Amino acid sequence: MTDFAAQRAALADVVAIPVTPFDAEGALDQDTYRALLRRLLDGGIRTLTPNGNTSEFYSLTPAERRLEVELTVAEAGDEAQIVVGIGLDPATAVADARAAADAGAHLVMVHQPVNPYVSAEGWVEYHRVIAEAVPGLGVVPYVRNPLLEGSALARLGELSPNVIGVKYAVPDAVRFATFAREAGLDRFVWVAGLAELYAPGYFATGATGFTSGLVTVAPSVSLDMLTALRAGDYPAAMKVWERIRGFEELRAAQQSANNVSVVKEALAVLGLARRDIRPPSAPLSAEGRAAVAAIVEGWDVR
Repeated sequence: MTDFAAQRAALADVVAIPVTPFDAEGALDQDTYRALLRRLLDGGIRTLTPNGNTSEFYSLTPAERRLEVELTVAEAGDEAQIVVGIGLDPATAVADARAAADAGAHLVMVHQPVNPYVSAEGWVEYHRVIAEAVPGLGVVPYVRNPLLEGSALARLGELSPNVIGVKYAVPDAVRFATFAREAGLDRFVWVAGLAELYAPGYFATGATGFTSGLVTVAPSVSLDMLTALRAGDYPAAMKVWERIRGFEELRAAQQSANNVSVVKEALAVLGLARRDIRPPSAPLSAEGRAAVAAIVEGWDVR
């Protein structure tokens, strides 16, 4: 029986969510995408999530999602664990999960169901069906719903042993602490799903990893945060927090309207990728571009 030790370790780390760069014609820029992955790997990142929210998951076609997985597996080889973002209707989620397994990925991260009518029982069944379809992959629910109780996850864990971690993205550290203990603090690997800005508070109550879009811009900054948190050095972690606060607040403003646009702008400032983004997101204003440029310049990123 699979113990998922490597997959669990990968979640207790910086879980990088790379962007999807587009070329001048609006197509997925394969060479640039692989170059961004290589920069992450060379910078010490060992967990990659193609098709995450920062990858513009909901704006990608099915073919583009599959291609992104294939490119990630090919570039990473045995250097990283690959956590593939999947979701949408159950049949599509299962098909994408199986394709991820066939491509050589190690885990799937299940985006929160976008159906407006979600019951706790239905949430459990949705994830159970996906987990059952790929018993050899680790499965990670993405929890953004503050009304979901930890008991629902506990039931899912009983039904699906390959559900091994949780990306928790409710912006409430107290709620997270309660949810994790209701579900089983030691049963799952807890990933702070709201990135570096929330990582210190969530690590203090049980998280051991965090997701990051910022890491695509500045891998060393995210790793500095992880090093401090693993050591329990919260003053050091908060120094990193102060460095990245302005960047992450730009991403979070207006219900995260510019979440990906800010990251792509930073990459454009560094000459690493185009700033192009698909609707319903939009490029930053001139004022926003200037703000991002000033922040990145202060990081002295190369």
